[in-house]
Amino acid sequence: MDGPIGVTNEGARVRHGVRNGAHRGPTAGLAPGFVQGNLAVLPAAEAGDFLRFCHANPKPCPLLAVGEPGNPMLRALGDVDIRTDLPRYRIWRDGEVAEEVDDLRAVWRDDLVAFVLGCSFSFEEALIEAGLDLRHISCFGPGANVPMFRTSIACTPAGRFAGPMVVSMRPFRAADAIRAIQITTRFPGVHGAPVHLGDPSLIGIADVLRPDYGVPVPVERDELPVFWACGVTPQAVAAAAKVPFMITHVPSHMLVTDLRNASLAVL
Repeated sequence: MDGPIGVTNEGARVRHGVRNGAHRGPTAGLAPGFVQGNLAVLPAAEAGDFLRFCHANPKPCPLLAVGEPGNPMLRALGDVDIRTDLPRYRIWRDGEVAEEVDDLRAVWRDDLVAFVLGCSFSFEEALIEAGLDLRHISCFGPGANVPMFRTSIACTPAGRFAGPMVVSMRPFRAADAIRAIQITTRFPGVHGAPVHLGDPSLIGIADVLRPDYGVPVPVERDELPVFWACGVTPQAVAAAAKVPFMITHVPSHMLVTDLRNASLAVL
């Protein structure tokens, strides 16, 4: 493929477009076939506890890569520079979003550690290939983001990191829900099988038509809402635990990597 040095595939092409300021919007539907990741960046003093939090909560926080303190490069995912390669970032202070920025170079420090977590965009490709309807895409197009909700499901705490699990929701008729469970079970590195299906009130969701993030989608009378753990969970935890300093992606504005979705499948 012609293009700048390092652009060897569609994932790299999208990432370089972000790096160069050509794309600042959501990444849903971009670089089909390539893994996208959620981001969390923490000071080294907090990174050990956050790593333990991820290991204790692999459904919402499946680790794809962890950086070295002060090093923004994550070569395991491509020629990735965490400071520039996501379209939009959130900077959290004391559990609140202090600002959103397009670039981290002005705030990057020598003690910061980057974590990239798996994203359900990867298993969505397998669901589509199986002929299953993804309502947020069929209603709003390939760039639409799935509805996401904060729940009453408590994550396993580690140090200061404690708080509610965030889930994404996709409605299916019963037979398709079973098929979706079978398919996503093969992708534990990007959240795996659902954590709940059916009555949303059982996991603390008052109204399935009012998501906390993403777009609302209709759920028909003969359909079950199916809920998967979501990589936005660290943002809910940052708010609940009032984490002093943390950087995340803006929901749906993900890191596009050089990894292939198919490489994450097991069984």
